[in-house]
Amino acid sequence: MTTQSPLLAIENLQVSIQAIGVLRGFSLSLDAGQMIGLIGRNGAGKTTLLRSIMGHLPVDGGDIRFAGASLKKQERHTRAALGIGYMPEDRRLIPELTVEENIVLPVWVSKTLKKAERLDFVYGVLPELAQMKDRRALLLSGGQQKLVALARALTVGTKLLLLDEPFEGVAPALSERLSDVIAGLRGTSLSVLIAQSELNHTQSLFDREYVIERGANAASHQAA
Repeated sequence: MTTQSPLLAIENLQVSIQAIGVLRGFSLSLDAGQMIGLIGRNGAGKTTLLRSIMGHLPVDGGDIRFAGASLKKQERHTRAALGIGYMPEDRRLIPELTVEENIVLPVWVSKTLKKAERLDFVYGVLPELAQMKDRRALLLSGGQQKLVALARALTVGTKLLLLDEPFEGVAPALSERLSDVIAGLRGTSLSVLIAQSELNHTQSLFDREYVIERGANAASHQAA
């Protein structure tokens, strides 16, 4: 019997920023349809890991494999085309663009994604965004901007979502809303990797948690 390879495999990853080692042999495995938590203090290497997966940082050693193929030598613009969506902690919205324009940015540069199809999916998951689709991003609250950043990641992330501190700096009501939306993705073919400083109310979402300390694995266990 053959064993299916993980969708995402981080193997002994080593990454430096300005000659300072940030990731020091970190490893992680995520199967299709799984929801994994990446837990660590500020500065532990969580964002560096996600940015390395997206190709924003070069890899010094180890490997990043997605769907069985190494990403190390692939140009960073190819990552989204593989079905990987990324929600950075600081949202990275374009203030002068509308909500909908920010959401469909990945579609404009894609040869395969269809705007109407992806918008139908996103607005089905986040119907409140359809009601504010013509508002400029700069007029939104921080929590609303988080929702738009999640929607943009969902637009392109047909296989894998990378969410960096999605609940950070968000009012409790919107934090609960974000949690509900992410929980609603469980049981689908979409895989989700969530990086955050503490578990808060999300522990029940995870199939497994990885703890990162000083760029290396501290612990890994099955979520209850």
